Amino acid sequence: MDDNFENHCWVDLMPPALLEMARRYQRKVFVGPAPALLAIDLYEVVYRGGAKPPEEICKEFPGTCGKYAWEAIPPTQRLFAAARRAGLQIFYSTMDVRTDSRPLEVWATRGSGPRHADPADFIIRPEFAPQAGDIVIAKQRASVFYGTPIAAHLTQTGIRTLIICGESTSGCVRATAVEAQEAGYHVVLVEECCYDRNIVSHKVNLFDLHHKYVDVMHVDDVVSHLDSLKRVEAVA
Repeated sequence: MDDNFENHCWVDLMPPALLEMARRYQRKVFVGPAPALLAIDLYEVVYRGGAKPPEEICKEFPGTCGKYAWEAIPPTQRLFAAARRAGLQIFYSTMDVRTDSRPLEVWATRGSGPRHADPADFIIRPEFAPQAGDIVIAKQRASVFYGTPIAAHLTQTGIRTLIICGESTSGCVRATAVEAQEAGYHVVLVEECCYDRNIVSHKVNLFDLHHKYVDVMHVDDVVSHLDSLKRVEAVA
């Protein structure tokens, strides 16, 4: 049993009675074998408006995650650096903005607003720019698995564990994590590297996912594990 199982961002939100009710899900959490890093939707539109509370800038920048996106940059850079040191395959997702590849009115969510996609909004942030050998998956729906070739890539590269970061926790991260778990992958969500425009949704969804489907882990623990893989490789 992991004594730190509930040592996460939701502890200030969940009353003791709900934590007690969820006790049956407690277990040891870990990074599973043959991992890859999957970065979900680290694209420009979610950083629009700068590091301000999303509720203050959402009218002008409806796609923004505001300060939560910006606060996640340093820990996500740490995660990427550790993944590259360990030689992990890195996958990205972004929106498919090709006008000739998507039916009209096909969108990942049912939000209102302009029904068009500016390609500049969906370029991966330069802090996480894909490198040679990385794989970028263009998707039309919330889950990276829906209607994309990612399952074939994972099979061909022998991946058994997905370490997931990105946004939004309640949307594309959740949809992808659940579908990955149902497909048989061990799934790790890195708490400090996932974010949402709604902090309550972020915490509640991490809580639900952690107890039912995935292992939510802190970036320090994931980086430590990946660095241990690199040390083992060096010794071998």
